Formats: sequence, structure tokens, C-alpha cells
Amino acid sequence: MSSIANIQMVEKLDKVFPLDEKIKKAFLEIDRKEFVPIGLSFKAYNIDALPLANDSTISSPLTVAKMTTYLEIDKNVDSVLEIGCGSGYQAAILAKLIRRVFAVERIGSLVKEAKERYKRLKIYNVNLKHDDGQIGWKNYAPFDRILFSATAEEVPQGLFEQLNDGGILVAPILYNGEEVIMQFKKQNGRIIKKQLEKASFVPIKKGKE
Repeated sequence: MSSIANIQMVEKLDKVFPLDEKIKKAFLEIDRKEFVPIGLSFKAYNIDALPLANDSTISSPLTVAKMTTYLEIDKNVDSVLEIGCGSGYQAAILAKLIRRVFAVERIGSLVKEAKERYKRLKIYNVNLKHDDGQIGWKNYAPFDRILFSATAEEVPQGLFEQLNDGGILVAPILYNGEEVIMQFKKQNGRIIKKQLEKASFVPIKKGKE
């Protein structure tokens, strides 16, 4: 159950970036404090990014709201792949909106902590994998949606191959020297890209730790 502080955060968020009702409901059902390191719990309801282990971050609620919105989730969306799940906050929000959530994280300690959180919170439809997210998760592909939670110089072609036709991939990309959130739609095998807004994410890294 959402705390009063989490409800107030969501109301503040809704004023800054108006939320679709189903997305707002997801934010109300997932208390952000559960995904914040204990030492930073006093900042849990700020609309800011917070640091995690190994130079990772837990994205700000505003960023999570925007990325979720840009995925254009509707009743036909059954599966989503997240690249770089960090503490698991973004995937938890998606778990309230999509039947099957798959998340890949390169830092083993974060995967372990996220799995423990999901078990405690009784979130059973998130599948986590400790691996290099840039190779995706072929065993469960194709996905209806793919989301990057870290900035890449470009989207690996292999991930477009793991995207369903008619699917959407959203990622912060280094574009003309700036970080920009890009939306890629796969239509009849072609990729149509759209520049959405400037962004600030941690850079994606190869390999796993």
C-alpha cells in the first residue's frame, strides 16, 4: 500500500508531467522508498535521480514516468524488455501495466537486491537476468516493447531484431553531441525513429560485474 509521502510525490509528478490514469495508478501502487538505498531513504520522494552501487542510479520518478509514457503501452502490449534495471523501480512500474516484464542488469549485486525486493513486495511478473543488457534476452524475444535505462551511442541491431513488428523501443541516445530520448517504431521491418527530448542518464556499459 502506498504511503502518504508516495501519494504526495505522485500528485506533484502529475502536475509537472500529466500522467495517464493507468500510469498514475501504477505509481501509486509502487512505493518508491522500497527501491531506494536505506541511507538515502529521506530523499525517496524527491523527484530526483539517486545513486546506487557501481556508478548506477535509480532514475527520477519524472524520468520513469516519461519513459513509461513514451512506450505507448496499450491493451495489446504483452511483454517488455528493460535494459539496465538498477534497483528495479522502473520494472516494478511496468509490472503493473504489462503482463510480462523482462529486465537485464549487468551488476550482480543489484540483480540480487531487486529479486529480494520483488519477493518481499509480491511482484511475480518481473523476470531478472544478470548479463550484458546490450545483447538482450533472445530466449523470450520478440518483445512488444524495449526500454533502455542508460544512454547508448546507438541501439545494437540485435535488439531491433528482438523487437516485434509494430513494437516500440525507447532509449536515451547520444545524438549530435547531446543525450536525447529517442523513440524507435518497427513497421514492416523498417525502423522509424523520432527525437523526443533531451535527457541525462548514466552511460551504458558492456559486460557484467
